[in-house]
Amino acid sequence: MQFIRFSILFLFLTVVAHGQVISRDTTKMGYVLRDTDEVLNDTIQLEEIIVSKEKLDPDARKQFLILQSRVYRTYPYAKLASERLTLLNKGMERLSTNKEKKKYFKIVESYLNDEFEAKLKKLSRSQGRILVKLIHRQTGTTTFDLVKTLKSGWKAFWSNTAASMFDINLKTEYAPFESNEDFLIETILARAFESGRLQNQMPAHPVDIDKLNDFWESKAQQLKR
Repeated sequence: MQFIRFSILFLFLTVVAHGQVISRDTTKMGYVLRDTDEVLNDTIQLEEIIVSKEKLDPDARKQFLILQSRVYRTYPYAKLASERLTLLNKGMERLSTNKEKKKYFKIVESYLNDEFEAKLKKLSRSQGRILVKLIHRQTGTTTFDLVKTLKSGWKAFWSNTAASMFDINLKTEYAPFESNEDFLIETILARAFESGRLQNQMPAHPVDIDKLNDFWESKAQQLKR
């Protein structure tokens, strides 16, 4: 996971504000994830689930709860990435020379390695894939483009090439009206914000959750015909 840690580290950029991700209990979800469960080793490929007003069957519910657990784990990092990117842009605006900017980056990189590398190292492949989507949701920019902007196009190219070997595409965009998984993610987030499970941060492009639900409900009805 070295490639994903490197790419994501450059998104948590600031030298003045230290973020803290609070660990939460993800076992109280109706299905308890156990050490023997395959999800912990990320060998499960989630099939398409269309959530409707009808009750999910046990397998679909289990898949939904697995995805929910991944979203709970990764959303705080995506939120933090957006905050750090905003602070970085403000900090860079105050610097006038390339020498100052290079020095600033070195300071930031050292801070990031100390603050976040150990945490990001614990993310699994599937969690990293969800994180890439959520970063696009919060920043409006793909992880690939963020790395390209902050480092270089060459580094972004190799980061994405390495990621593809682990089924993670850093160019992946968040598209809840096109991807069923992204719709489920948005549903999970909406419920988590409402319950206070996660702290809401406005995404780069707000989603009308009612329209989104109607869209997928209509699609679910069409599949039944």
